Amino acid sequence: MTRSPIDPFTSAVELAAAIRRKEVSPVEVADCYLERMDELDPRLNAFCHRADDDVRKAASAAADVVARARSAEDLPPFHGVPLPIKDLLDVAGWPTTHGSAGARQEPAEASDPVVQRFADAGFVLLGKTTTSEFGALPFTESEALGISRSPWDPDRTPGGSSSGAGAAVAAGMAPIAHAEDGGGSIRIPASCNGLVGLKPTRGLVTNGTVSVEGLGTSGVLTRTVADTAAALDVLARHDPGAWWSPPTPHRSFAAAMKTDMPTRLRIGALHDSPIDGIRVHPACTAAVTVTLRTLESAGHHIVDTHLPLPSTDELVAAFTTIWNVAGSGIALADPDRVEPHNRALRAAARSIDSWSYAEGVRKTEQLSRRIVEGFLAGFDLLVTPTMACLPPLVGAWRAGTDDDPLRPLLNSYPMGVFTSVFNVTGQPAISIPIHHDDSTGLPVGVQIVAAPWREDLLLQVSRTLELAHPWTDRRPPVR
Repeated sequence: MTRSPIDPFTSAVELAAAIRRKEVSPVEVADCYLERMDELDPRLNAFCHRADDDVRKAASAAADVVARARSAEDLPPFHGVPLPIKDLLDVAGWPTTHGSAGARQEPAEASDPVVQRFADAGFVLLGKTTTSEFGALPFTESEALGISRSPWDPDRTPGGSSSGAGAAVAAGMAPIAHAEDGGGSIRIPASCNGLVGLKPTRGLVTNGTVSVEGLGTSGVLTRTVADTAAALDVLARHDPGAWWSPPTPHRSFAAAMKTDMPTRLRIGALHDSPIDGIRVHPACTAAVTVTLRTLESAGHHIVDTHLPLPSTDELVAAFTTIWNVAGSGIALADPDRVEPHNRALRAAARSIDSWSYAEGVRKTEQLSRRIVEGFLAGFDLLVTPTMACLPPLVGAWRAGTDDDPLRPLLNSYPMGVFTSVFNVTGQPAISIPIHHDDSTGLPVGVQIVAAPWREDLLLQVSRTLELAHPWTDRRPPVR
């Protein structure tokens, strides 16, 4: 096979600029990534739906637009750049399985509003990426989609539930990928794969056709902070039909990222798990230490803190009540083929009456208010590990599942213990690949959290850390 002259690890922003300058064509770019998929995806299983003819047709149409454009400024910001969609959102003409063998397989009639925003920005949709069933687990090992593997170590998970998105970008099978985050599903694969993953403030990005009472939101996985900022400009547009939709930001996130950080920020530092009994891996606390030393040397004030969480039982009950009901609303062709943990959750959802559901929503709102008010009173930013563990080995989640169908959820707590709380509060949170574990060579992310609507501050501090600790030249062994 003749290799493409295009570097598949080029950032999405740089690819878009090269296309505008006519240095490469959208067809050449699409062919580059389709070839990468042919070569690597049999080992990693990042893609669950390929539509190569559709991709080439869209890339050819994009090339025609470039040829006819009077100037580069006439093109949308990501014209001709490939981007895969996580298999939780509809793309017109493609099936949506939600990662389930029991799902309906007929092609979607229309694209989700989030997908349409990507298309309007000029992206060429590059197939669909794997997810755990209904996005419920932070790894993909399922009857429907098989096992997704990490390009850093194929014996380990790439995280999830945006598993395929993380593996695809890390391995250079896509320059950027759509992801969804309802409990950490952008930030967890970002940490596992050495990527940047931002969960926006609740309501900044339209929910489209997916709603879990504001716990979930769309975003992207990228290799650079600049790509994340530019993609957020695409997604964060006012949607008059959405339940949560703020006004359009007064300046672009790409511009905000380039602005100097405020001086003397007050930064909270969280080293230990907010839930008792979960030990944090030394490499994960080391990522926090590296981050705090860099910020402290820049003159910012660091304060150790903790999260005022209720009991584990209360938190889990409130969170899972909402998730159970949301997941049970997905239409299925064959409910008997749903995985055991989701069958148990769907059965539990059928026993939840309207009062109990409203109580779950009330408790999550109560928790959100308690944490956000304490945050605003004390800090500009909070720094935590993204995960409490390194990416687990494939199959590690199976321990104890013979006797308890919900055990996979409990076994995965160390992956999401630092992330899910900020889905409840709705605060923006980003994971950046600041560290590597010396013994395994695996990337380790740090999570930075800001007050609602302060994505600008998150992008500024992340860009500062990216310059201080460059990570874009790190490549996984499988590439």
